[in-house]
This record gives sequence, C-alpha cells and structure tokens, in this order.
Amino acid sequence: MKLIILDRDGVINEDSDAYIKSLDEWIPLPGSIEAMARLSKAGWRIAVATNQSGLARGYFTEETLQAMHARLAELVAEQGGQIELIRYCPHGPDDGCDCRKPRPGLYRQIADYFGLDSLSGVPTVGDSLRDLEAGVAVGCKPYLVRTGKGNKTANQALPTGTLIFDNLAAVVDSLLEP
Repeated sequence: MKLIILDRDGVINEDSDAYIKSLDEWIPLPGSIEAMARLSKAGWRIAVATNQSGLARGYFTEETLQAMHARLAELVAEQGGQIELIRYCPHGPDDGCDCRKPRPGLYRQIADYFGLDSLSGVPTVGDSLRDLEAGVAVGCKPYLVRTGKGNKTANQALPTGTLIFDNLAAVVDSLLEP
C-alpha cells in the first residue's frame, strides 16, 4: 500500500498564528489540492494528521472544523482525488493526551485504520518540527515543506533523513517520478 500522511495547516492550507477559525479563513495553498489529487489518482492513499487545539481553546466548534475538512475533501474530489482519512487532536497543549503532535497517537490511529502493524518508510509531510517528530517516532520518512512555518523549521535540527521541498506539489512531484 502506498500511504502518505500530511499535516494540514501550513502544508495543505495557509497557517495562522491566530488559528484558522472559520471556513472563510481556511484557504488552500497554491497547488496543494491538485497535488493531493494527483497522488490519489496515482494510487496513493492520503491521510491527514493535524493538531487542532483551537477546539480546546474555544476558538471554533467541532462543526466548523468538520466544515473545513468537508471542503478540503470536496476540493480534492473535484480534481478526481480522494482523502481517505483525517485524524485530529482536539486537545490543548496541557491536556496530557497521546494524540497531540509531537506525540505519535494520531499516527497510531492512522495505522490502526489502515490495518498496518508499522508505518515504517511511510512519507509524512509537515511544516513544523513536531509534525516530523511525531512521524519519525513511528518510523515514517520525514518530508519538510517550506510553506507555513517550514522556512523557520528548516533552520532547526531536523530528524535524520529529512527531505526538504518548497511545497506539497514538489513533494508529490518527487514521489511520482518514474
């Protein structure tokens, strides 16, 4: 199975230090929707793993988050692709959960969904160190994009073997090279 795990904010859509709080604020990054559709049409299964502490902080509701995810799935479907799974952490930073990245709980949920014993070698794409650390903790291959917080993250000590690309479309180009 060809599986990829993507972070959301800063990888698929614009990020904001003030949080993405409404459907109007959820704006896809140029080329991200098309890239996901191309990957899907090439036989890849796409999962999204995203921290959404804005829920715990009261910045938006579960319904608003579901509307954002429905819009994402709709846009990818309009391009002929499919997002198979979206998992998110609704907790705040001090809630002590296992699902808030950099902890690997979301990745374990994704492995369980797909019936996988291991995520070894599965590409994970993020724009922050915590995205990469969560994936590496379960054996994923880390890809950093320079969108979102990625340029700043690129200056940090990255997990061994991290590949750096300008954006999600460039990652997909690399994965689909013959």
